[in-house]
Amino acid sequence: MSYLMLGLAIVMEVFAATMLKLSNGFAKWAPIIGVIVGYGLAFWLMSQALKYLPLGFVYATWSGIGTVLTVLAGMWIFKEKMNRQAWVGMGILIAGIVLLNAAK
Repeated sequence: MSYLMLGLAIVMEVFAATMLKLSNGFAKWAPIIGVIVGYGLAFWLMSQALKYLPLGFVYATWSGIGTVLTVLAGMWIFKEKMNRQAWVGMGILIAGIVLLNAAK
């Protein structure tokens, strides 16, 4: 159950970050509500996962996978481009998450 909470926290983080972009600098109300609800749920869900999982593992996984998924959302929704250096950076980030999970 704690891994499900962590996964949902990551999804909510990606949702909130996407709403942050759509808010256009907090100029549009509907996305602002999405930011507040998304980050609120993300932190609540992460706090539930932290009841049973170690802090370092939860935060590294939440922020790392959240970063990768947010970059992919930017590419898909906003047609943002990534160069080779950025892809290498994402690969290193993913490798770090895998190593962290293997060491747990």
